[in-house]
Amino acid sequence: MNVEWSAFLQQAGAVLTADRVSHFDRPESELRAALDDNLRCDLSHWGLIAAADSDNESFLQGQLTCDVRQVTLERSLIGAYCSPKGRALASFRLFRRGGDLYLELPKELLESTLARLRRYLLRAKATLTDASDTQVGIGVAGPNAAVRLTEILGKVPTAVNEVVQTGASESTGITLIRLPGPISRFELHGAIQEMQAVWEALGSEFVSVGAEPWRLLDILAGIPTVYPETVEAFVPQMLNLQLLAGISFQKGCYTGQEVVARTHYLGKLKRRMYLARVDSPNPPRPGDPLFSPQTDVSQSAGRLVDAARHPDGGYAVLAAALIECAEHGVLQLGDASGPALQLQPLPYGFEATA
Repeated sequence: MNVEWSAFLQQAGAVLTADRVSHFDRPESELRAALDDNLRCDLSHWGLIAAADSDNESFLQGQLTCDVRQVTLERSLIGAYCSPKGRALASFRLFRRGGDLYLELPKELLESTLARLRRYLLRAKATLTDASDTQVGIGVAGPNAAVRLTEILGKVPTAVNEVVQTGASESTGITLIRLPGPISRFELHGAIQEMQAVWEALGSEFVSVGAEPWRLLDILAGIPTVYPETVEAFVPQMLNLQLLAGISFQKGCYTGQEVVARTHYLGKLKRRMYLARVDSPNPPRPGDPLFSPQTDVSQSAGRLVDAARHPDGGYAVLAAALIECAEHGVLQLGDASGPALQLQPLPYGFEATA
């Protein structure tokens, strides 16, 4: 985390753990604010990879599942970076600032992902760097988020994944992205001074929160994240990326494309991602196995994609699971003695599986 930004947040009451904001000394009320209130969140738990120079778009087009050509100054997308076997090594949100493309992902995966991508640069005129400390990201959500940001910045994006750029230049402007989900939510990126000004202008009406409430909102929006525990655990369709504009089936070749396309055109989707609640004595983690009495001992029922505490008790989870077990059977966390998952409706619909 940038030193100046860290000092600003600590003056605002932030409690830092491992170079990120854990909470603002009221973790329980902060979690409740995710559902019932307006909130502002530091996004330093995300890292940024900057792709610069003239071949940055064409290079990433050959590496990621989404159509990078559609990532403009007015539009952001999510996507995945896959192994040659079509397994997701990382998931991203992509956006532009000036002529550069930025890939936002968990900080824990930044170094390894950056190293993998650099291996494929070859003769491409592109540079990849860790840009995590060059700008600041904050999240803003809640019933008054759009109105208040409009008052501060003059305009907000109205459609999911739409982007508004403010300011005369990249160095003084703010990149404002509208995120998907049932709660009005925005992500802002910019220089420290601009972000400090926005944070303060939001005022006491907006509850300052740490990383967990924002993670909960991602889960409730059905947005998947690949963590170190789940690297190469999922084909992108298991994460519903085809439902979130995160996979292009017309863009041409990219790493892992053959497997992803074959699953789409020739295969029948057997696993997909579900939103659920679960009461567990131990905190569930990404990668935790799922059990179903409908499967035989040689077949896994699925794995958790993500999990966060829910203010009403228990945990909200995203689970990549066998469709047959999820929709016509029972899913349990861990093993046959584990708690059952209670499926919840996602804010987007599924495609037909037949």
